[in-house]
Amino acid sequence: MKCPFCKGNDTQVIDTRESDEGDSIRRRRRCLSCDKRFTTYEMVELRMPQVVKQNGMRSEFDTDKLRTSFTRALHKRPVPTELVDAAIDHVTQKVFAFGEREIGSRQIGELVMKELLKLDKVAYIRFASVYKSFQDVDDFTDAVDAVRKPSARRRKGV
Repeated sequence: MKCPFCKGNDTQVIDTRESDEGDSIRRRRRCLSCDKRFTTYEMVELRMPQVVKQNGMRSEFDTDKLRTSFTRALHKRPVPTELVDAAIDHVTQKVFAFGEREIGSRQIGELVMKELLKLDKVAYIRFASVYKSFQDVDDFTDAVDAVRKPSARRRKGV
């Protein structure tokens, strides 16, 4: 650590303490060249990957956009906010866990669809219709058939 006063490279850690929240470490240091003291803080920096859009453009990963997608799909659906927050956290954690510097928007869309399928099948169909660019009623029918429970398909003779 470089001394902010004399720019010397030799410093000594005198005291180390964890913050009350446990998310950073405070270090009290002394410069071995000029003998002045200063404080530094260490904290974890998590960097989410860049999102690569279909057209090749890149943008920052944005949880607000993720929340908007869930909110639109779940509009007027009986899903508690806590479950939506948990689903958003799951998607965010999975994106981070990929460990890549970039991730395709399609991959994020697939993760959102998996979470919506767990939360609400109508919301899943809504999202899928936009995400997969449904062109006609057959596309909707195929999507509905895909989310139906196997027992419901047997009752209908499918």
